[in-house]
Amino acid sequence: MAKGNPLQEQLLKAGLVKKSKLAEVAREQNKARHGKGPAAPNDIQRDAERARTEKAERDRALEAERKAQARSAELRAQALQIVADRKIPRSGELEYRFTADGAIRTVLVNDDLKKKLAAGALVIARIDDRYELLPRVAADKVRERDPGMIVLDHGQPADAAASTSEDDDYYAQFKVPDDLMW
Repeated sequence: MAKGNPLQEQLLKAGLVKKSKLAEVAREQNKARHGKGPAAPNDIQRDAERARTEKAERDRALEAERKAQARSAELRAQALQIVADRKIPRSGELEYRFTADGAIRTVLVNDDLKKKLAAGALVIARIDDRYELLPRVAADKVRERDPGMIVLDHGQPADAAASTSEDDDYYAQFKVPDDLMW
């Protein structure tokens, strides 16, 4: 120790401190003098970090929305392709009427197609402003991808059955006599 503190040298000679402890204190003093310690974050740095975090959140949300839109467009394209591949050609002069968008629509079919529509073997799907007939299997695939395309499906009694059972429950409280004559 050529250039040390005289007090430190005296304490070392007296055996009150160890050389390693003396070196550690010297390093800490040197570090404090040169300002090498971590600086406390100020308001500007905290605001910048918060802004970076918010921007990252917005970017993640926008990316998720873009992916959802791309997935939706992909599913719609798949549904359109299924309809284009599996549609049944319509022929005949019988009018088959159904409701879509609150209006009554009409397609021309033959007797066989009309029976299949009524039985639920065929389904009507909407593509833009035209309507196509699809077999049940293809309609189920289209429904998985874009349920809004299916306009008429007599093979899906789920909604009708639910309302019928509610009606039956309600009217069960009113007993009709067996000998009622009209």
